[in-house]
Amino acid sequence: MLSKVLTSAVLGIEAYLVEVEVDIGPGLPSFSTVGLPDASIRESRERVKAAIINTGFAFPVRRITVNLAPANMKKEGSAFDLPIAVAILRATGLVAEERLPRYLILGELSLDGRIKPVRGALPVAMAARQAGLEGVILPEENALEGAVVRDLAVYPATTLPQVVEFLNGKATMQPVQIDERDIWKQRSSLLDFAEIKGQQHAKRALEV
Repeated sequence: MLSKVLTSAVLGIEAYLVEVEVDIGPGLPSFSTVGLPDASIRESRERVKAAIINTGFAFPVRRITVNLAPANMKKEGSAFDLPIAVAILRATGLVAEERLPRYLILGELSLDGRIKPVRGALPVAMAARQAGLEGVILPEENALEGAVVRDLAVYPATTLPQVVEFLNGKATMQPVQIDERDIWKQRSSLLDFAEIKGQQHAKRALEV
């Protein structure tokens, strides 16, 4: 069965949408990822498999192919763990299709299914709003950063089962509400140059 989940990747200071496609077919058990993934994404198969099993879901013992589209742009980081896991569970029928296309999903998974913070929540939220999506599902630690973007529901997630229950309509998550004045008064990762990939000359000029 084929499934699709929307996520995002950061390039420089901007984010672009990435479609996670998962196909589960007959054949010897395998797990391959294509679409120019870096080493951390290729390693995600171990994190994803452990997280699915350790949270009580069934992991398919079949041939699993994960494609990250557009396939001509390099993908980096561990933020693809959660959307890959959700796409696998969708392909096995454990996640309903109805609500899935409305949300962009991002997050790193621990082996026990907890969702860890990632970088780039702000540009990702901006990309989701520009694409006309209803909301984004982010790690709880990143929710305040993403909620800076107006007219977009940002849902803080802590575990894989919580996300599955939300997408299946069996549980609710309250979107984060913020006071923008308080956020901008605080020194936060929103001003961290480590969030910006590349652009070394521009960052150096700003520092000087």
